[in-house]
Amino acid sequence: MTDNGSARKNILVIKLGALGDVIQALGPMAAIRRRHGADHITVLTTEPYGELIKAAGVCDEVIIDTRPKFADICKWLSLRKTLRSGDFSRVYDLQTSDRSSSYFRLFWPGPRPAWSGIAAGCAFRHDNPKRDFMHTVERQAEQLAKAGIEDVALTDLGPVVSDISHLKLPEKYCLIVPGGAEHRPAKRWPRESYRALIQKLDGADITPVLCGTASERPLCAAVIEGSITARNIAGETSLVDLVTVAKRAAFAVGNDNGTMHITAFAGIPSVVLYSHASDPALCAQRGANVTILRRQPLSAIGVEEVYAALPVEGGS
Repeated sequence: MTDNGSARKNILVIKLGALGDVIQALGPMAAIRRRHGADHITVLTTEPYGELIKAAGVCDEVIIDTRPKFADICKWLSLRKTLRSGDFSRVYDLQTSDRSSSYFRLFWPGPRPAWSGIAAGCAFRHDNPKRDFMHTVERQAEQLAKAGIEDVALTDLGPVVSDISHLKLPEKYCLIVPGGAEHRPAKRWPRESYRALIQKLDGADITPVLCGTASERPLCAAVIEGSITARNIAGETSLVDLVTVAKRAAFAVGNDNGTMHITAFAGIPSVVLYSHASDPALCAQRGANVTILRRQPLSAIGVEEVYAALPVEGGS
């Protein structure tokens, strides 16, 4: 295993998902990049996030984890071979899950890299008993501090750019993000509320642009019914495109989801709607201009209250 003085070392960073967590991990990845400026940094992630991580300029290489199921011995052996042949002197496990911690054991019987994470027996174990009650940003910063990295800044999406001319977006638009984890409906503001908000924005000299995944396209289509100007680009953007779209938007409003982490780090005014299904103290979007509105249930947040929080005429 390469760890011989000034020789270029191989460093592995693990971050498998989901979108909001990957976005928040780009700041820690940039800190790792600075700490290991002369080393070769590889990020192990899942297919949806490879292009975005490459575009962020935080690593030299991305390898894709197929997340083998428990009984899929062949895939586990393939993953073990990939990890062991990487000659990694240090691993930063930013996923810190049972799965990613199990990857530490794939190096048995050794030699093992110096591992930062929560795996039992690792070199830089983040063993703060309150780590599950920390916001993701502070938790990852504390984990890296234990491994000697102190300068962990918030995610900078500046390097992430793409050509979005194919979307033919208007000069002035705002982002509406009505989707999110489908299995957690309590985190979704009602589509009727979004529809009413968009109809108010129709008269505000700004084009509402709805974004999301391809599977959320029907939801977005339903939300813009009756709108005069709204656009539906759900499913038409890569994640890199989505970052570029967010950076050019006037503001954004949406549920607690990964896209709203993008808009927050993009620096645009972002209004995020929370119910008690998630806790802003642990996962709130961070950025210079983020407003959190929280009610239980989420439907208790009124359209007028959301509109008042937006930087439009009659709003904030």
